[in-house]
Amino acid sequence: MNIFALFETRVREALESLTRSGRLPEGLDLSRVVVEPPRDPAHGDLATNAALVLAKDAKQNPKALGEALAEALRSDPRIVEASVAGPGFINLRLAPEVFHEVIRAALRDGEAFGRGNMPGGPVNIEYVSANPTGPMHVGHGRGAVFGDALANLLAAAGRPVTREYYINDAGAQVDVLARSAYLRYREALGETITIPEGLYPGDYLKPVGEGLKQAHGDALLGKPEHEWLPTVRRFAIDAMMDMIREDLAAIGIRHDVFFSEATLQGGSGGQGGDQGSNRVAELLDALRAKGLVYEGRLPPPKGQLPEDWEDREQTLFRSTQFGDDVDRPLLKSDGSYTYFASDIAYHRDKWLRGASELIDVLGADHGGYVKRMQAAVKAVSDGEARLDVKLCQLVRLLRAGEPVKMSKRAGEFVTLRDVIDEVGRDAIRFMMLYRKNDATLDFDLAKVVEQSKDNPVFYVQYGHARRFSVLRQAREALPNEDFSREGLLADADLSALTDPGEIEMMRLIAQYPRVLESAAAAHEPHRIAFYLYETASSLHSFWNKGKDLPQLRIVNPTDRNSTRARLALVEALGGVLASGLAVLGVSAPDEMR
Repeated sequence: MNIFALFETRVREALESLTRSGRLPEGLDLSRVVVEPPRDPAHGDLATNAALVLAKDAKQNPKALGEALAEALRSDPRIVEASVAGPGFINLRLAPEVFHEVIRAALRDGEAFGRGNMPGGPVNIEYVSANPTGPMHVGHGRGAVFGDALANLLAAAGRPVTREYYINDAGAQVDVLARSAYLRYREALGETITIPEGLYPGDYLKPVGEGLKQAHGDALLGKPEHEWLPTVRRFAIDAMMDMIREDLAAIGIRHDVFFSEATLQGGSGGQGGDQGSNRVAELLDALRAKGLVYEGRLPPPKGQLPEDWEDREQTLFRSTQFGDDVDRPLLKSDGSYTYFASDIAYHRDKWLRGASELIDVLGADHGGYVKRMQAAVKAVSDGEARLDVKLCQLVRLLRAGEPVKMSKRAGEFVTLRDVIDEVGRDAIRFMMLYRKNDATLDFDLAKVVEQSKDNPVFYVQYGHARRFSVLRQAREALPNEDFSREGLLADADLSALTDPGEIEMMRLIAQYPRVLESAAAAHEPHRIAFYLYETASSLHSFWNKGKDLPQLRIVNPTDRNSTRARLALVEALGGVLASGLAVLGVSAPDEMR
């Protein structure tokens, strides 16, 4: 039950009645009319901007139009007050029965409460996509958690979602991986090795060397590089992807598709479609057929010229035709495809597989990638698909305010698995989402395990656990009562909920469907984390009031009526906390230990 959508419909009906009566002209655009929480809860339960956004087109004074609309809304028995504020905002105060129905809907629907049927076709979200050259670091973890929570959020809002990982297994970096693994293979066979600069030094490759020894014995020794390189490369990539999958599983992340870059040009690789066809060549043919490829020269880049810049005729994509700053090369000077050409082919493949909306979750260093890929997606899909690129800023890893040293296993950075093992997946997931993705995140290993109000994940999980602790108290105090959800739904007299703290909790529960919908539309899962903290705080505040005022205690054996009503309220609020935590991929414990 979404009261904001419900009363937005009511506002539109009132506007239509004003149009029929001649008070408003025909054909007004109502797309900007919204119903939302007022900025100050003291002003009411809902607010609408209808008079403000329609006054100009209607050629009317916004305050006068607001008065007319408020008068039309006052005829609804669910609206006990409609007042015009400022230049034309209309504040609405609802009858308590509206919120009582929200509580009953939340009890009835459980964790399905607020989950909707958001319009739109299938969504493909590509996230993590770390190069398969070593273990994931904490920066990868932020993109992984963000992408996974966004996928959960869109699925909760009703969109079909595919979760995808792009395996970069066709570039020079995997040859470096293979050469590094080959050294570890020789080490496993008893050689003393020195790892030269430019190869990967981390100890994580020692098991790969042992695995090569088990699989091939000494058969790869003495062979020229061009013979052993493909075998070692495939073995090392598979081993790295197994390690990455294990790390992702430890933080509760799964993907539906692992797409191999190598398959784009007909090579062998992981999942992602038929092998054998060169999808990059097919892309260029498709772009040429649309007149979007030409031979030309690019102007030199602004500022200092890079050493590898060449003033030469190139095969270019007309990306400026679709909003990019400059046309982009598709072929290198040696005739091979550019990374950009492969990226377009990959995104075209996503669209051909049925995705109408594409989301890429990338690191902050990919800012220059956004416009060109959005232009490419628009071009290859004839405007049918759209691409949103979400950039995740850096994570500064601290312990009690001091920077954390590098990992011994990785050799160059702190691995995500090290952090999972130290603080657990819940702390990582919640705190990675408790700040907007495009803001730098300070992640303090000491603070995220504190059991205090200053630790948001603890505070929210404690709020959910309180849902069960008060129920246990009620069953002990009143053993003959039925405090199941069905019993509360049938018997609780919610008119007993009149304290400001109780009203605040009811309002917050009523906001959940709107928060879920707006967070999904904006691709911003951090809104759920913020909402959960505010909602848990309202429960903790009310609980603390009961310590000082016995008449406000949730469980009051001398007042069964208020006990039932408050238990119904806490159960509904707890269901919302559980639903939101599930969206974030965080557990909702029954008790805190």
